[in-house]
Amino acid sequence: MFSFISGKIAEIEKNYITVENNGIGYQVFVSNPFSFPIGEEKKIFIYTHIREDEISFYGFNSLEEKDLFLRLINVKGLGPKMALPMLATGSVSGIIDAIDRENILYLTKFPKVGEKIARQIILDLKGKLVKNDNISINGYEELVEVLESLGYKTGDIKKILPKLNQELKLEEQLKEALKLLLK
Repeated sequence: MFSFISGKIAEIEKNYITVENNGIGYQVFVSNPFSFPIGEEKKIFIYTHIREDEISFYGFNSLEEKDLFLRLINVKGLGPKMALPMLATGSVSGIIDAIDRENILYLTKFPKVGEKIARQIILDLKGKLVKNDNISINGYEELVEVLESLGYKTGDIKKILPKLNQELKLEEQLKEALKLLLK
């Protein structure tokens, strides 16, 4: 399985983007293709969906978005082609909140999600999703992965993120983060 792909956004279509990496163009289905800047280098978190007649990549801007997608596709009757539009028209925290509050009206606003599937989503996921209202790790995903691999806890890492300069290169962010974590 692939965890992520980094490359240049070479093409944007209605429901997917093409990411060029080492001369190969990967078609990646995303919730909002027009949020990706064409021609720029981007790291995209990937889910590989394999069926007997198809292999598809689904891409996400954050690990939080990918995690919600993975949980949604494990709901009976809900596949990747239904879960992806949910992320396009709703925020991660909004979807989690709707599930926890059993808000069927909110969930049925998504394409192809009827009352039966909305009830199944609530039944399968209520209380099992964590809404991250604290600090967002968007933009720091790679740094967080490195620090976690060094044994630091996610909670400790999130506490120092606001003190870091997001414009710095990864190596400089890592040095700064380690200084803050060692205090």
